[in-house]
Amino acid sequence: MTSDSSSDNKPELAKGYEFKAVEERWLAVWEKEKSFAATMDPDRESFCIVIPPPNVTGVLHVGHALNNTLQDILVRYKRMQGYNTLWVPGTDHAGIATQNVVERQLAEEGKSRHDLGREKFIERVWLWREEKGGTIINQLKRLGSSCDWDRERFTMDEGLSKAVRQVFVRLYKEGLIYKGDYIVNWCPRCHTALADDEVEHEPTNGKLYHIRYPLADGSGHLVVATTRPETMLGDTGVAVHPDDERYNNLSVMAVKLPLTERIIPIVHDHHVQREFGTGALKVTPAHDRDDYEIGQRHNLELIKIMDHHGVMNEAAGIYAGLDRFECRKKIVADLKEQGFLESIEDYQHGVGHCYRCQTVVEPITSEQWFVSVKPLADKAVAAVRDERIRLMPKTWYNTFYNWMDNIRDWCISRQIWWGHRIPAWTCEDCGQVIVEIEDPSACPACGSTKLDQETDVLDTWFSSALWPFSTLGWPDKTPELATFYPTSVLITSFDILFFWIARMMMMGLHVMDEVPFRDVYLHALIRDKDGKKMSKSTGNVIDPLEVMDTYGTDAFRFTLAAFAAQGRDIRLDEERIEGYRHFINKIWNAARFSMMHIGDSDLAALKDIDYDELALPHRWILSRTSHTVTAVREALDGYHFNEATSAIYHFVWHEFCDWYLEWIKSDLYSDDQAAAAQARAVLFTVLETVVKLIHPFTPFVSEELWSVLPGQRKSIMRELYPVANLAWEDDSAESRAELLMGIVGTIRNIRSESMIHPSAGIEAVIICHDQNKLNILEEESATVRNLTRTEKLSILPEAERPKGSAIGIYEDLEVFVPMKGLVDVEKETAKLNRDKDKLLKSLRQVEGKLANEKFLANAPEDVVAKEKEKQNTLRATLAKIEDGLTRLSELG
Repeated sequence: MTSDSSSDNKPELAKGYEFKAVEERWLAVWEKEKSFAATMDPDRESFCIVIPPPNVTGVLHVGHALNNTLQDILVRYKRMQGYNTLWVPGTDHAGIATQNVVERQLAEEGKSRHDLGREKFIERVWLWREEKGGTIINQLKRLGSSCDWDRERFTMDEGLSKAVRQVFVRLYKEGLIYKGDYIVNWCPRCHTALADDEVEHEPTNGKLYHIRYPLADGSGHLVVATTRPETMLGDTGVAVHPDDERYNNLSVMAVKLPLTERIIPIVHDHHVQREFGTGALKVTPAHDRDDYEIGQRHNLELIKIMDHHGVMNEAAGIYAGLDRFECRKKIVADLKEQGFLESIEDYQHGVGHCYRCQTVVEPITSEQWFVSVKPLADKAVAAVRDERIRLMPKTWYNTFYNWMDNIRDWCISRQIWWGHRIPAWTCEDCGQVIVEIEDPSACPACGSTKLDQETDVLDTWFSSALWPFSTLGWPDKTPELATFYPTSVLITSFDILFFWIARMMMMGLHVMDEVPFRDVYLHALIRDKDGKKMSKSTGNVIDPLEVMDTYGTDAFRFTLAAFAAQGRDIRLDEERIEGYRHFINKIWNAARFSMMHIGDSDLAALKDIDYDELALPHRWILSRTSHTVTAVREALDGYHFNEATSAIYHFVWHEFCDWYLEWIKSDLYSDDQAAAAQARAVLFTVLETVVKLIHPFTPFVSEELWSVLPGQRKSIMRELYPVANLAWEDDSAESRAELLMGIVGTIRNIRSESMIHPSAGIEAVIICHDQNKLNILEEESATVRNLTRTEKLSILPEAERPKGSAIGIYEDLEVFVPMKGLVDVEKETAKLNRDKDKLLKSLRQVEGKLANEKFLANAPEDVVAKEKEKQNTLRATLAKIEDGLTRLSELG
């Protein structure tokens, strides 16, 4: 099949929607025809999204699925609005993560990266990337992502590497990149520095140790409190607040460091929190950021007591060679033995963990490369305040401003091999540091050729920060850059607002002198149906690939969009995905029914609608169609994806399928050719609109249905997205139809609640005091009879309630259905009483369990919850039976 479908050779729709075959077929067609290729028509407005590049090590998870579904919805929507659309795909080289993957491979071979050497190891990583790195790209294609796949980028491809080097050199020469000693977050497992936002602080139940520090003259002691007693070996001072009266009259301003022979000073510093512990703070400048700042202010010595593996070094004295946590145990034991340990208390505090391997991070002094970000951050803040960049939801503005106002310099060097090697060289002879775009051959200061390149690589986020313009060809002046920069919108998870989004703002504004995107849409996290975080350890992870295999990609996509309310975490439940699979099947069946009537029709006849001659159901459905189109477009324009899906779902299921198709069946099967032609024309028009309307959300089923509709058809992507037709909007038709649907629904409810057989003919009496409504009901009485299987319908302004009637109320109207001969009261009463007895027996059993304290104490939570749910269900069912018995008693 191609996307160009002839009306003479239309494939028939299968009885059921076979999503696997449909998805495979259209993925092949789209790829063959390059359906997603960008256009650069100068006469059209442009719309561009750059994909948040997933790690090259990654596989598709529900977060990726949500993120890319929302992007694809917008891209397909804009493509159908006639925009030049470009969705740039790509992957991130993920320095630490990718190096870890390859190092694990080597470990299985009994080797390490050092056995290979840097050059051979990098070759090995590139080989892994070629073999395994395309996994997530193929999975994104499976999701239906309409990226321009011929433009796929990689953060270490030649073009992006060129951009990275140019930006680094420029920032260095502008004085915005520097190298220096500083306290950094160090991961002893990954053996590299981490930026602040790569450290995840998790509440941890730990201990707070109160330690006595003897005054240097032996006249007493101070008590300090710490959660990391092993770091005391690197203490070079104790700080107290200058206004803390407890320490105003000390006999000496120095203490003897416990377990050592060192004397360290007591200093006054306003940073000390008098309320914490005793108000005396041990100062370890080499192993704590705040202590580092205090040490700088008071010229305290830096003593590094740990190496980069988290093992105590020679400066730790007798504790050298111990792992930091083993050292903690030994220190505490020795403090207790020697009388320095005052007390230990339970203490919950935030402990920093590496975002990659979850190892506890160690603050440590190290020589690193940094970006001086304050000048860059100021530009980004100004762009947001001036609304050149909009954040959605708006609740993120204060968080953004607070973080940017307190931003620290960005540590951009990493002690690994896989990544963009820092373009800096040091002359062995004169010490000159050379930072250039091209590799230097000699020192510009002394002419020496003995140059050593920096061994560190750049933080992965450095190259990602250039993504919006580097992927469009910068630093070259490309047509893509001129057409699509700034990009239109960035859609991503809120948890990388500072990892990535803020840095793209800073780099885009500084390098391009323009914002990188106009809008930022931050979606929430996906949790399980109970609101818990998904994790493999708890077994509550939903695998998108399995879900797509089971329910179909369109059902999964529609579910994700339906749950994507701004600012609200998504509670994903497979039952809801299954529910939306039923919705896709509903659309399929509606189209199949429609094609039975319009499939062989002449296209010109199907487009021939004389609106003035249309009957009520057609005027009503066209009016609802126009209003639905408006609702969907407004929702998408405002990034309210859930509101768009809600409007589509309600219209398609409840109005088009439940009401309109039922309403017009009599016309479709009528001998009245004019009425039948009218019904076919409107049915075709609405179906065509529905298929286009759902396309951004459900691309596979919509493309399939579009291909079989009458007429010569290319891909649905080349069609214009529906626009509201104000000429169709008819308040009178909608109010008249609403009245009829209310009455029909009331009569149907009486049938159901009174247990009248669906095929049984009934009589109905409607008491209507409003003359206008009475006139409408009389004019449309045939419709009411047809839709309710009513053999006799009386519409009266006044009347007494017919004896032995069931009653229903709709607004100010009363509806009566005489029950004589329709229900065997004695038989139905006996049946309901039997059901009631069974339910009461079950309810007593459940209530007995829930009253048993032993059961409540020992049974798992989910078992107790199921019993409570069963109790509620039984009670609700009993209430319905009681209601049914009451109704039957009124008929006796």
